[in-house]
Amino acid sequence: MAEEYKGIEIKKKEQLFKGKTLEELNILDAREFAKLLPSNSKRNVLRNFQNHENFLKLVKEKMEKGKKFIKTHKRDLVILPELVGAKLQIYNGREFLPVEVMFEMIGHKLGEFSLTRSKTKHSKEEKSKKKLPGKK
Repeated sequence: MAEEYKGIEIKKKEQLFKGKTLEELNILDAREFAKLLPSNSKRNVLRNFQNHENFLKLVKEKMEKGKKFIKTHKRDLVILPELVGAKLQIYNGREFLPVEVMFEMIGHKLGEFSLTRSKTKHSKEEKSKKKLPGKK
């Protein structure tokens, strides 16, 4: 983790989630990890731990087969530490959007990274047509 630059040792910032590193988090199973989450996410994981574990097993199997992306409709699953580094395609209601799971995403839901609504872009012509006649 440390690099030498002109005799000065530079350390990269260690990534922690609730005071634990990624290696420590990977050892925990879904129920133990849930204890570190905020209340709403904790409740979701504890009530649906079987769904989370089945999804993790599916992701690991597909990654071993060499699939680049794993497609899913499950937007309500909480991102667990075992998913870090996985490349998912999450359905937003119209298409599958590619998402690479990073350390900072742990504890959030998959749907937060696959937006369902896009920002509308108005052209200059559309704005000029909307002006009412008679007003200046």
